[in-house]
Amino acid sequence: MSQFTAEMRDAAAGHLIVARTARRPGERLPEACRPANVADALAIQRRVRELMGATIGGWKCSVPTPEREIAAATIFASAIISESPCPILPIGGKARIEPEIAFVIGHDLPSRATPYSDAEVRAAIRETRTVLELIGPRYADPAAVTYPELLADSIANQGLFLGPVVANALELPLEGFRITVNTPDGPLLARDGKHPDGHPLRPLLWLANHLASRGVGLSAGQVVTTGSYCGVIDVPLDTPLFVTFGDFGKLLVQFIPE
Repeated sequence: MSQFTAEMRDAAAGHLIVARTARRPGERLPEACRPANVADALAIQRRVRELMGATIGGWKCSVPTPEREIAAATIFASAIISESPCPILPIGGKARIEPEIAFVIGHDLPSRATPYSDAEVRAAIRETRTVLELIGPRYADPAAVTYPELLADSIANQGLFLGPVVANALELPLEGFRITVNTPDGPLLARDGKHPDGHPLRPLLWLANHLASRGVGLSAGQVVTTGSYCGVIDVPLDTPLFVTFGDFGKLLVQFIPE
């Protein structure tokens, strides 16, 4: 049985909120309130949102692995951006992003005892979008923290930039495609991207059932982003970026320091 008390949870949440409101990463969680497992971490993650009065605008998720028993984090509605220039907290003087495919939920998938089928989850998708996850941990040295600490901090999510709707997305080869990032001065990146879970529908199905089994559920309008096709990319600030997703998706964005 976990010995993680409400006082410890609130102390950890307060620590992370200080870094969030200061808009500057800080030290890792104090040992006295450090989560030992994913249950403790999710309690902290939830408490941060409650204390900040934030609305859930979406989720980031991936299919669990032995090392990551649960991989899900809320994205605050206030951190989902669809217009450029897009403000971001720089890391090392650059914007840190991940090119992903996200799904906008069209109708609620509420809590229930029986799992949702693949067909039910597909039917709940209102639209599919190209997106860039904005990365920005509240820890100055995220490589030094445990996975529960990372999970408590919403898996380093800073926000989400929404790109255009992808037409007929579920008929496309979303398992993998070419990712390019270009600027007016030339190319920054060209890479054969591969979805980390094989297909973006897999983490969406997992998340729908994970939340439904815990009395939460997905709500209409929420955006679910599902994992980077080419890991983390550091891109320049104050520079127009043209990002392509295979031959079916593209977005234009310029990041400015917040």
